[in-house]
Order: sequence, then C-alpha cells, then structure tokens
Amino acid sequence: MQSSGILAGLDILVVEDDNDTRFFITTVLEMDGAKVIAVMSVAEARKVLSELQPDVLVCDIGLPGEDGYTFISKIRALKPKNGGRVPAIALTAYADSEARIRALEAGFDTHVSKPIGPEELVEIVASLVASCNW
Repeated sequence: MQSSGILAGLDILVVEDDNDTRFFITTVLEMDGAKVIAVMSVAEARKVLSELQPDVLVCDIGLPGEDGYTFISKIRALKPKNGGRVPAIALTAYADSEARIRALEAGFDTHVSKPIGPEELVEIVASLVASCNW
C-alpha cells in the first residue's frame, strides 16, 4: 500500500478485540498519517474518550462485554462537546443488511464489512471525514 497522506493529522480511535485485525487497522491508518489509539474493549474506549476527542471512531460490533451497537448509542447520547457527534464507522463481520440497518440506527455513520483492503479502509475514513461539517 502506498500512503496517500490523506489521513495526516487525524486522531482515530479503534475499538477492536481481535489482535490481528486491530494491528492491521492501526498499521494501515498510521501508514497514511493518522494518529491511532487502539483498544480492545468498550471499557477501554470510554477511558480514552474521557481524555481525548478523536476525529473518527472505528469500532467492531462483536465486542466482549458491551457490543458496538450499545456503545455507539451511548456515545450519541452525549453532548457534541463531549464527543457525541464523533464520526463513527462500524467495521464488522456482521455483514448482512439487517446488521447494516441496525448499525446505522444505533448511530454509526457508516457500516463496513470485514475483511477490508487497506486502500478501501483509508478511502472510507477519508470520505467520512470529508462529509462532516466541523
């Protein structure tokens, strides 16, 4: 993968419990210039969100303890200044149309099925950021 640099300067929070997938996502995003904080659980993500407001959230759905649907619903209940409007991508193996609808209804901005190629991941993150009005 050749870096486009389009993600340079972005702070991205990745919530993914699978070690290999978390490593892949983190590596791809960092190679394109993003600063990534990667955690394994919703509990860890909450700690990060109490200290940092990322530009983008990339979150798995099938997480131990609290799932991604519940997590994004709770984030969307926050005030914007507390991270309630962070652009969020559901990156999940739950790929059917029901899962997509549920993810969007829960509050994710987009739903992406695993596996995903590196260029596609960068493109999706960049597209989501470009569509946001900051």
